[in-house]
Amino acid sequence: MIFFETELAGAFIIDVERMADERGFFARSWCQDEFAAYGITAAPLQANLSSNPRRGTLRGMHYQLPPHEETKLVRCTRGAIYDVIIDLREESPTYGQWLGIELTAESFRMLLVPGRFAHGFVTLKDDTDVFYQVSAKYAPGFERGIRWNDPAFGIEWPLQPTLVSEKDQRHPNFNLLVHH
Repeated sequence: MIFFETELAGAFIIDVERMADERGFFARSWCQDEFAAYGITAAPLQANLSSNPRRGTLRGMHYQLPPHEETKLVRCTRGAIYDVIIDLREESPTYGQWLGIELTAESFRMLLVPGRFAHGFVTLKDDTDVFYQVSAKYAPGFERGIRWNDPAFGIEWPLQPTLVSEKDQRHPNFNLLVHH
């Protein structure tokens, strides 16, 4: 795997190294030793799949509070998404900053989202599926969210979302959240 550090501390874009022949290719998408070499010690505990029939579907911005924070390894397995993360670690040099990246099924590119980051995406194509491995089980009492269009962050989405769940629309702006 090829790891690219992003401008957000601890977040990585990861490309697979393809070993190709006439059959296609083979590549690793997870190796504990390779991740540990970059200081990533969280290991997958759960895997999730999100299927989205319509372009413009937005999911996010979600996170879980400690001690149930989730490190996520996100990959688009069909279609395309614009994936967005926000650093919510108050002690981080990149606290409050966001990063957006396009992930497509064709690229096999992944995004490593550290714990205590908010995460969300908008689908860029109809019939888009997203697969992500997470380091913690879903803990409903620790689930939180931030509004996807919170002016405190100024996220530049590549298209106006056309489908946002009622729950995601009700997320508060960041400045209204109480931090623990």
